[in-house]
Amino acid sequence: MDTVDPTRAFVKNVKRIIVKVGTAVVTRGDGRLALGRLGSLCEQLKDINSQGYEVILVTSGAVGLGRQRLRYRRLANSSFADLQNPQNDFDGKACAAVGQSSLMALYDAMFSQLDVTSSQLLVTDSVFRDEAFRKQLSETVKSLLKLRVIPIFNENDAVSTRKAPYEFCLQDSSGIFWDNDSLAGLLALELKADLLVLLSDVEGLYSGPPTDPKSKLIRTYVKEKHHGEITFGDKSRVGRGGMTAKVNAAVCAAYGGIPVVITSGYANDNIIKVLQGERIGTVFHQDAHLWTLVKEECARDLAVAARECSRKLRALNSLDRRQILLDVADALEANESDILAENEADIAAAQEAGYDGALIARLALKPGKISALAKSMRQLADMEEPIGQVLQKTEVADGLVLEKVTCPLGVLLVVFESRPDALVQIASLAIQSRNGLLLKGGKEAKRSNAILHKVITKAIPDTVGGKLIGLVTSRDDIPDLLKLDDVIDLVIPRGSNKLVSQIKESTKIPVLGHADGICHVYIDKSANLEMAKRIVHDAKTDYPAACNAMETLLVHQDLFNNGQLNEIITQLRESGVTLYGGPHAAVLLNLSETSTLHHEYSSMACTVEIVDDVHDAVDHIHVYGSGHTECIVTEDDEVAEYFLSQVDSAAVFHNASTRFCDGARFGLGAEVGISTSRIHARGPVGVEGLLTTRWTLRGKGQIVDGDNGVEYTHKNLLKSS
Repeated sequence: MDTVDPTRAFVKNVKRIIVKVGTAVVTRGDGRLALGRLGSLCEQLKDINSQGYEVILVTSGAVGLGRQRLRYRRLANSSFADLQNPQNDFDGKACAAVGQSSLMALYDAMFSQLDVTSSQLLVTDSVFRDEAFRKQLSETVKSLLKLRVIPIFNENDAVSTRKAPYEFCLQDSSGIFWDNDSLAGLLALELKADLLVLLSDVEGLYSGPPTDPKSKLIRTYVKEKHHGEITFGDKSRVGRGGMTAKVNAAVCAAYGGIPVVITSGYANDNIIKVLQGERIGTVFHQDAHLWTLVKEECARDLAVAARECSRKLRALNSLDRRQILLDVADALEANESDILAENEADIAAAQEAGYDGALIARLALKPGKISALAKSMRQLADMEEPIGQVLQKTEVADGLVLEKVTCPLGVLLVVFESRPDALVQIASLAIQSRNGLLLKGGKEAKRSNAILHKVITKAIPDTVGGKLIGLVTSRDDIPDLLKLDDVIDLVIPRGSNKLVSQIKESTKIPVLGHADGICHVYIDKSANLEMAKRIVHDAKTDYPAACNAMETLLVHQDLFNNGQLNEIITQLRESGVTLYGGPHAAVLLNLSETSTLHHEYSSMACTVEIVDDVHDAVDHIHVYGSGHTECIVTEDDEVAEYFLSQVDSAAVFHNASTRFCDGARFGLGAEVGISTSRIHARGPVGVEGLLTTRWTLRGKGQIVDGDNGVEYTHKNLLKSS
């Protein structure tokens, strides 16, 4: 477990927890039940119940489920004439009566599959006025919890006499409730819970509508500070309350002594994370105003600061910006011992935590790495000025000159895993391209990333500001950053397929990168065998954790028939490479068959497959490749040209190891990542991939005026000069 946040230290004393799930969580946008989310909820409650927590569930959704069932029934029983006439919606109480039994049957079925027993308790607002009822309620729940049964509460809307919302206060447990949020708060006090978790359709309480990019997530609610500052958005799309009701219930419960956390019910493990003390959602606590809260920059503050600093960087001349890169390079070498000490601490922690060897290999800063990074930075400083390059110059009309020039993108967000050396490369490219930069590294490299960021930003002069490069330390800030499409211009994820996919699904900001590095080496029948062995050995073993390492070896059928394939197989095995076979190779070479031909090992393992010819090899790559880097080994130039022209990947090589696909090796100075996208930048992305263009037009007072008197020449001035 990660270190518990001080504002969540109370979770260690939690035994009895009430979880409230709202209609917006249990139903989808079309009104039907969200079975996946309900299943995840039940699994979490089962897990914490088995860990010894006393679990109580308050659920909404009966009215919505009943309405769906009644609509279906009416449709099934309607004539064509009935369908032509609009019909009024159903009475809410009738919907509740129909939906309640279905909702509870669903919970019962799901919990039964998990070997958990649940029970139903329907209540109305008026019964809480009865002292005897409240006493009996507590006794019943106590008995159920002792038996490890999960009580499920819901308001009995079918017979409720409530007509309008009431003002309520839960401090003395004598108030009445208006919705299931306030019911949950009332039960938390009445049943003496240790924690109330209110599940919502957003991450927590925001300072404004969650859809507003300027809104920020409030991690700890302080009534005295936040009561008048929050602007609520629309009420719930389906329920009665929305966030306003949750906050009212949370405040009343918290100031009655029950800690409350509002968090998303869309995630499949947020209840468990809350109980582990992770800093998710918004916490409400009666002592929150006494806590010493560390002032933290929100995601927007970091992004805005990076943009402002990038504009100051653009104002510098080329020599001054070059000097910044040289100063950073010197600072890295001067602080090498401190950097390596922090990196060793990260490696030791990763080994103790049981991380796999591939991750630890990417994490390590090998001997000479700092010097190599500093050298690359100096090479980058000596490269041609990338900003303001005139790509196109056109005389539009007499005295009217149009130019297309290079300029920075703006602010970059780079999310990367494991490799702290990536931080240095990305930072140097941001400086050279005059972009602001936000970095989020993996927790496994937090010490290495922290000291590298400190060394780099300290070397940036005050005329620009160290906030040019911001280091994001909490994973919880990523969702907020991904909302900032008005401030952040490009997101570059460097890591696992899961990381890249999650980011692409979570943002409107353009995303550049690659999900997989499934690189192929194809050995043709005309290949020089010794050359092929060298290339295959290097492509697989030089750095097997890299995304440009060979993952699949394709071999022409003739090399199996003449026995030459055996030499290549033997060499790989002697080097410690574990081999898996495709459908043909598994049989012919007696190898364990791979479960999928689309697999990135990132370790000393690879797939071997035998193909008929170069056409078969190209087809295989198109079906199972990831569009990263492919190589052909052949002495037949015609076959090589076919492969180079037909393989649709970001990088395609002839007689050269896939490991050459690297920004530094390509002469880009460094790389921010490798892109398999077909738009903007492709392959290793250096400075040019972090630039865009703009148009400048210089005239002498010309106006359009319906194009009267304007003679367009459209003369290419670059060509003529």
